[in-house]
Formats: sequence, structure tokens, C-alpha cells
Amino acid sequence: MPISSRLNNRKPVRGDVGIAPYNTTKRRKTMLYNIFKAFWVGGILCVIAQIIIDKTKLTPARIMVSYVVAGAFLTLIGVYDPIVKYAGAGATVPIIGFGYSLCKGAIKAVNEKGLMGVMTGGITATAGGITAAILFGYLAALFSKPRLK
Repeated sequence: MPISSRLNNRKPVRGDVGIAPYNTTKRRKTMLYNIFKAFWVGGILCVIAQIIIDKTKLTPARIMVSYVVAGAFLTLIGVYDPIVKYAGAGATVPIIGFGYSLCKGAIKAVNEKGLMGVMTGGITATAGGITAAILFGYLAALFSKPRLK
């Protein structure tokens, strides 16, 4: 492609004449609204878990497993996707988001690889998070001083 045609077909940039100025006020309001949505949805999920801890004799481990299973089940029936689209990190960062990621990965792998995707999809989708948890746990163990209680 000749240089002259590449120059004439370039995309306009912010400093060019006729380009609307960058609206930072609108972007800031949108960002604050997204943070608010994530905060209240994540907070509701945590409040539900705290109420279950306080009102039942279930251990925190059983509640965490229940949340993972609930996240996978709600994803499977299509209820959790709209919540994730609305709240973003507020719905995916709590432990229920791990079940969501497992189920989404399995669904995607089944669509691509067939029945074998059931076994590989969830692990592939969550491998980055699991690796990060192991790595940061190892680093924390290296830099902390263990004490006996």
C-alpha cells in the first residue's frame, strides 16, 4: 500500500478539527455508578452469607461450597448472567463468582469440544485465578513470620 493512501485513510485523533472533545465528567459519573452497582450487589451477597453464618449452625466452609454450587446452578439456568452484566466485579469477585466461572467455562468448552468439555472447561476457565491464589499464598508464606498460638 503506498504511503499517500495510508495517510489519507488514517483514523482521526482527538486533536483533529471536527472531533468532539473528550467528556471526562460523563465518564467519571459512569465509573462512579459502576462502582456503586458493584458495591451494593457484592455487599448483598456478603450480607446473605453473614446472616446464614449467624442464624444457622453451618460452618463457613459449607457456606462457601453452597455459594459456589449456587453460582454454578444460577449460571446454568440463566439467572446469574444478568446479575453479572449489571454488577460486574460485584457479582464475580465473591466466591459465588467462582461457581459462575466454572459453569461458564464448562458451557463454552462443551459447545467447542463436545462432552469432553465438561471435564476441561471449568478448569481452563479458572486456571488463572487458581494459579494466582497459589502464588500469592506461597509469597505470603515466604514473607510472614509464623507464630504459634
